[in-house]
Amino acid sequence: MLVGAMNHPAENVIDEIKWMAEMDLDFVDLTLEPPEAAVWKVDANAIRKALADHGLDVIGHTAYYLPLASPFESLRRAAVEELKRCLEVFGKVGAKWMNLHPDGKAPLHDKNFHVERNLQTLRELLPVGRDCGVGLIIENLPGKWNTVLELSRLLEPLPEIGLHLDIGHANLMVEKNTTEELLSIYGPRLRHVHLHDNKGGSADLHLPLGSGTMEIPYHIRSLKKAKYDGTITLEVFCEDRHYLEYSRDLLRHWWEELAVPPPEKPKLAVTTTASGQYSTSNARSEE
Repeated sequence: MLVGAMNHPAENVIDEIKWMAEMDLDFVDLTLEPPEAAVWKVDANAIRKALADHGLDVIGHTAYYLPLASPFESLRRAAVEELKRCLEVFGKVGAKWMNLHPDGKAPLHDKNFHVERNLQTLRELLPVGRDCGVGLIIENLPGKWNTVLELSRLLEPLPEIGLHLDIGHANLMVEKNTTEELLSIYGPRLRHVHLHDNKGGSADLHLPLGSGTMEIPYHIRSLKKAKYDGTITLEVFCEDRHYLEYSRDLLRHWWEELAVPPPEKPKLAVTTTASGQYSTSNARSEE
């Protein structure tokens, strides 16, 4: 398991890499966003050198507010071109994955419209990612893309796309945290994890581990049960970095100590109805 953090997009990227190395992190969750980390401002060669000098790995992150499914084709095209440039930079710095945030913000348009527009964008980006050596991963988001039923409409048509599981997001605007549900179906496609605490509801607080109401140890066991041993970004957004440092130590401690997986629960099976919609049901494997 590798522990990392995200650079602040308003700060110099090289300076951000330096303090992350000093904090004994394993990788940088490199977000390419304005004002200081925009794709047109960063020096990919300098970033690659800084990562190598400090012995840090890297994973790619993009702005959550890009209009991937805009009904205005000119805006959607602009988002696609921006993401293509991000893929090129991530390929140059050595990232193997770039995350995307599914879009669902077009008023007066139904879910099917958002699904098809997101799929259109993903299909246009996939060949560029292949050329750059960078795979695409989709992050679960509160409200519209946070359950197996919702994400299956993007993941099932495109088996090449990986899952980027945000465990904090999985706790928001749902009756129950959907981490275990998502892992039960898409655990084999899990490529990256975001971890932070919150208090449920709709507020994405990005708190230090242990300061909210989430059962973080339980979700760590779920990751281990899914045989995940990859990158985990601590999205702890506090000005005082001691909170990030504490969360780092807590995560590493739990990862080493929590070896027993949670009790077996029924898995959710994804099926296609006559209308082409995806549905879920409980399914038990034969003993």
